[in-house]
Amino acid sequence: MADGPKAEHLRDALNDNERVHPLVAVGAVNALAAHVAAEAGFDALWVSGLEVSAAAGLPDANVLGSRDLADVVASLGRVTDLPAIVDVDNAGGSPLTAERFARDLLRAGAAAVCVEDSAYPKCNSFAAHRNQALADPDLLCEQVRHVRKVVGDELVVIARTEMLIAEQDLAAAIARAHVYAEAGADAVLIHSKDPTGGEARAIAEAWNRAVPLVSVPTAFPDLSAADLREAGYRLCIYANQLSRAALGGMRAAAHQFRHAGSFRSTGTASLAEVGDLLRVGEPEALSCL
Repeated sequence: MADGPKAEHLRDALNDNERVHPLVAVGAVNALAAHVAAEAGFDALWVSGLEVSAAAGLPDANVLGSRDLADVVASLGRVTDLPAIVDVDNAGGSPLTAERFARDLLRAGAAAVCVEDSAYPKCNSFAAHRNQALADPDLLCEQVRHVRKVVGDELVVIARTEMLIAEQDLAAAIARAHVYAEAGADAVLIHSKDPTGGEARAIAEAWNRAVPLVSVPTAFPDLSAADLREAGYRLCIYANQLSRAALGGMRAAAHQFRHAGSFRSTGTASLAEVGDLLRVGEPEALSCL
């Protein structure tokens, strides 16, 4: 992405009708993940409420504050200039808390925030032990307007609806997304957990606004980013895959140690070199291992 204000270039890229490929963001819970994302050529980073909560040993239920997220954003900026899109969940459930999230995250270096219409306290979209409850759509509209008031266009604002997660119908979800677009959102995200991807395609087919569509294809990995762009999405967010890969890799390495009595790279438990870790924070560092 071009040099200059990150929000401006992210907004321009989202609105570029000539782009053949969608923008692709990946979850980055720390500088190590951001380093990997930059190496792999991702367009943007996603600071996921679930990932940050899990990394801190906390439930994904509005326990995080703006400073928790701002600290992560600042760490990402130490290793890459990729724009950071921050998942602020329902932004604390009020317009004033949304203002604080926006101010703190802008100062930390974020390019965008994504605010959703889950009721406070939030429920993770994929939770099976609780049902998603929804806030009044007027609240999210007011939060969007308050964010605009305090940061102007210095942050891209993505409005996300959990209508389909709460088992409402597609027409109602589209109607809510229209209201959020009219309130001033730069892009809208209608979240889906349909594993076939059919619902995601139906969303794009029904969307008739110029405001860009965003997808989080966690539940439907068989739809590629190219498939989603062809359907009409401008941004695809792979929200938690790097943390899940890291968790799987750590378990494999720990399991290998418990059986073999030492840590060695194997086909199922590959270890990066010590120098790789050194170079995340100090690119010119050398290591004997």
